[in-house]
Amino acid sequence: MTPFGQRLRALRASRGMTQAAMADALQVSAAYLSALEHGRRGRPTAGLIHQICDLFGLIWDDAEELSRLARISHPRIVVDTAGLDAARTELANRLARDIARLPDETVRTMLEALNAATPRRRVRVRAKS
Repeated sequence: MTPFGQRLRALRASRGMTQAAMADALQVSAAYLSALEHGRRGRPTAGLIHQICDLFGLIWDDAEELSRLARISHPRIVVDTAGLDAARTELANRLARDIARLPDETVRTMLEALNAATPRRRVRVRAKS
């Protein structure tokens, strides 16, 4: 599951909406929606994110957060370490190899360290006209 998929499922569940009903409202297949929720599909388009925000009445901070989650939710990523030092290349390779076996607490600690070292970029969300 991706952060976007987890949030999408929570939004849908909090509104008591089935995948089929949500898929129909967004004019996508229920299979596609299920794949998004389970992290088997790549990032959704900006247009689909906008439709989801409209469907759930998300504004400003909530819409921005959904967009941010979509940006960090590609289930198959490539880390290009060309030109970086050996330690960074080793880190990328070890993470790719061992990520599934890391304990939850280690993952949380690593995310906290990354969040502290690299501030989040803010994104502008345009209102629908």
